[in-house]
Amino acid sequence: MTQGSPSTFVFGLAVAGRAVATSLRERGAEVVVGDDKLTDEHRSFAQSIGARVVDIARDGELQRVMSSVNVLSPAPGVAENHGVIRSARENGVSIQSEIEIAYRMELLRSDGPRPMVAITGTDGKTTTTLMANAMLRSAGLRSEAVGNTEVPLIESLATEAQAFAIECSSFRLEHTELFRAQASAWLNIAPDHLDWHSSYQKYFDAKAKMWANCLPTDVVVAPIEDVNICAVARASAARVVTFGAADGDYRVVGNELCGPSGPIMNVSRMKRSLPHDVTNALAAAAVCIEGGLASAEHVARALEQFENAPHRIQFVAEIGGVRWFNDSKATSPHAASVALRAFDSIVLIAGGKNKGLDLSQMASEPHRMRAVVAIGASADDIARAFSGVCTVVKAENMNSAVVQANELSRNGDVVVLSPGCTSYDWYSNYGERGDDFMKCVRELSGNTR
Repeated sequence: MTQGSPSTFVFGLAVAGRAVATSLRERGAEVVVGDDKLTDEHRSFAQSIGARVVDIARDGELQRVMSSVNVLSPAPGVAENHGVIRSARENGVSIQSEIEIAYRMELLRSDGPRPMVAITGTDGKTTTTLMANAMLRSAGLRSEAVGNTEVPLIESLATEAQAFAIECSSFRLEHTELFRAQASAWLNIAPDHLDWHSSYQKYFDAKAKMWANCLPTDVVVAPIEDVNICAVARASAARVVTFGAADGDYRVVGNELCGPSGPIMNVSRMKRSLPHDVTNALAAAAVCIEGGLASAEHVARALEQFENAPHRIQFVAEIGGVRWFNDSKATSPHAASVALRAFDSIVLIAGGKNKGLDLSQMASEPHRMRAVVAIGASADDIARAFSGVCTVVKAENMNSAVVQANELSRNGDVVVLSPGCTSYDWYSNYGERGDDFMKCVRELSGNTR
């Protein structure tokens, strides 16, 4: 490695990678950039910020760049078995994710780091992060929801934000060394991203790194029903607070969201109050209240007005007494199961590109299932998972899936697109998939008038 001023190899030039490279160059750091598939756009971007481009496909180039840099900052999509990760480890190069580099920058801020709350988990991260951000704003703070959102933390450092609500994926946590938040919540854990992590234990350990650097003045929020997460919480240096639907420091009593100091608000006042909405709200409330950043009144006011991000059990239409919901963001069986537990009589549209996960757990609520429409590359696996549970049909495209779901549904049913798989067989991302589903549903609605 070079001696003197640090130099960074930013690998992967999507949203996070570009933000890291830009921020480092703005601070005068030496930056090298690369990507698995270099394009003219990548080269133009590098030129615009004054960074050097390397093509790791060229013989010996990866070794040359790794021997000349101090830090590798991989994009979130760069899996742990990727050649650049292996080469960095072999050469003793520090591997730092976007949130790690951003946190180190924030530590150097003249007024000291601004308050940070952090959220991780297999499911519900985005919703809970957005809830926490709404609570911080309700308390009068100029806060930003960042991290595994459309806005990287590093990009928001230059704003006038007074606090940050950070969504922490396992990808970002895996490559952290110093990162910590004064208040943080780990919502849940289930097998996921096993196409990125080499094992479930590696996935779990990545999540656990969120609490590796806690101070006694920090607070960590854990689901009371998960003994493994609670064990990690208790092993940290921080104060532990628990949450749960029926038990924990933050829980539901009667129909009231309650904390250690008493009732916060009636569930009926929440703009949306499906079971997972309630537990996410409890976790967000615990983080903000116990972190000393908001009061119960601020929490209640935020939840009364809170609207979730799209593609997360998003209501689309009611057609002939059947309600239709878009849950395209549910890219794992565990996430899909959250949606299935929210309704009583369901026609499910599921499938896509599997991440190496067991899809059979989606069939763990047989009494709720009216029928299943299987789609995408894993349609056969979905059909096998629900064999003997309910009627299963296959569809060749989203429009056909919607038409068949409509034919299978009855008055009072719910039709949910909750795929349990990624979108990368038919679509470029889950948002595109959800948008196509909603378009097809609206066309169906128009045809029924």
